[in-house]
Amino acid sequence: MEQAIITQNKHWFGKKYAPLFDRDLLASIIKKTKAKEIQVLLGVRRSGKSTLFKLLINHLLESIESQSILYVNLDDPFFSEVWRDAKELYRVIETSEKITRKKTRFLFLDEVQNVSGWERFVKSAYDAEMFKKIFITGSNSSLLKGGYARLLSGRYIIDYVYPLSFREALKAQGIETYKDLVSNKPTVLNILDDILFYGSFPEVYKTKDTDLKREILLSYYETIILKDCVTSRNIRDIKTFKELALYLVSNISASYSYNSLARAIGSNENTIKDFVSILEDSFLMHEIRNFSYSLKVQSRSKKKAYCVDNSFLNTVSFKFSDNKGRLLENAVYTEFLKNGFEELYFYQEHKECDFILKKGKRLYAVQVSYEIGEPNINREIEGLRMTMKRFNINKGYIVTYDTERQLDNIYILPFWKIYESFFDKLHR
Repeated sequence: MEQAIITQNKHWFGKKYAPLFDRDLLASIIKKTKAKEIQVLLGVRRSGKSTLFKLLINHLLESIESQSILYVNLDDPFFSEVWRDAKELYRVIETSEKITRKKTRFLFLDEVQNVSGWERFVKSAYDAEMFKKIFITGSNSSLLKGGYARLLSGRYIIDYVYPLSFREALKAQGIETYKDLVSNKPTVLNILDDILFYGSFPEVYKTKDTDLKREILLSYYETIILKDCVTSRNIRDIKTFKELALYLVSNISASYSYNSLARAIGSNENTIKDFVSILEDSFLMHEIRNFSYSLKVQSRSKKKAYCVDNSFLNTVSFKFSDNKGRLLENAVYTEFLKNGFEELYFYQEHKECDFILKKGKRLYAVQVSYEIGEPNINREIEGLRMTMKRFNINKGYIVTYDTERQLDNIYILPFWKIYESFFDKLHR
């Protein structure tokens, strides 16, 4: 155990962690270090939670003694004894303090869901004020649901971590200003193409070999399915669960009911409903509802599912890469999530609108079309205008790959300008 602790804490020896992708969430997390509450980072596996920890440690090193910071990656098999008994975490801390001869003031527990009873240890340590600040990450949203939430109620702050946003991907290539964006359009479109087909998991994004990208992504997918779903939730019917996951990944943005999914998979409605919930808990899939002001109507209406990252659509699903429209639609959805828009819906009546965003009391209608012109412009606008009229929305947006124009109160904008033209304005 001593060697594992030393290996994971290179900062003890005056070394900062590098190279790391700069993450927009870091500034917000740094502000929260002054609060005593436990800082929780939740997100799909390999989305960059550990990187944020290391970026934060780099920041703390500017004012905190390095050996008072302890980082423990609980995915490491060296900590298998800890997995079975959270009390062993006390031994990890004692061992760390024996090595450094310093009291641990900042404790970082990465992938804490691996430890049985972790929440009791964290509550006890928090209540006893053993540390100045505790940070934890998890790859399952149920980490702080049910009994966990009750036990730690009022003691934590949550932030969600996603694969790189388009803005972060651009920044990694030195494109940070609007001038950079416009003057480097060919490079920008190449970055967009890479994200559409291979997603933006940090390690995958920096890998140039496409075959290696696919191998890494298949490994991610299998780990999420088996470790974060099947094992953690004790799923017995693994075959049906895998079939459902593959079906949803292959049919992104298609509307469904639990009954229709059950028929397609050859299962029953209750099992399907439970399995979709498990996929959501792992952050692999996100389900959205048909918008209505009535929650009862929403719950009974059809749903749609989107994937946390485009990479799985191209790597795992059946011939999905030919459908650029759905690839773009999924990418737009993930950008909504990465920019803090959690209240997301679609609207389907006689026509369809891909997304309705709710921010406070305001609604925004958004359609997605890879290309827009004479063959499809009327269809896209009709669905948008119907939704705008139905819910009294003043402005509508159509996000495309690379088309920009305005038709009265409908703004057609390219994905690569989505921040300058849309997100930044909505956050003002």
